[in-house]
Amino acid sequence: MKLLFDENLSAQLVRLLNDLFPDSVHVRDVGLKAADDPVVWKYAEDNSLIICSKDSDMHQRSFLLGYPPKVVWVRLGNCSTSDVAQLLRKHFTAIEAFADDDYASFLTLS
Repeated sequence: MKLLFDENLSAQLVRLLNDLFPDSVHVRDVGLKAADDPVVWKYAEDNSLIICSKDSDMHQRSFLLGYPPKVVWVRLGNCSTSDVAQLLRKHFTAIEAFADDDYASFLTLS
């Protein structure tokens, strides 16, 4: 289960969560810094990645288009990188189940 962290999340999450989400990447690390949502979407789809974002546009895109890719929507508002990492760790089992669900296209975490 590999995540693609969107630009609105810290690139440090790749390192902080490597034990749970190995081979995850940040958009910055794959040449997609400041890329439009459709470009990020296509990259995630082509590389079997789950988009992890705080951007409501990604949630809306997933609602309209379905998957792939799937989207984990982080709804924490203004928070630290540590807060996001803790949230993803806390909900690891739910993220695993979501990744394996043939019908779910997005997961909201708060």
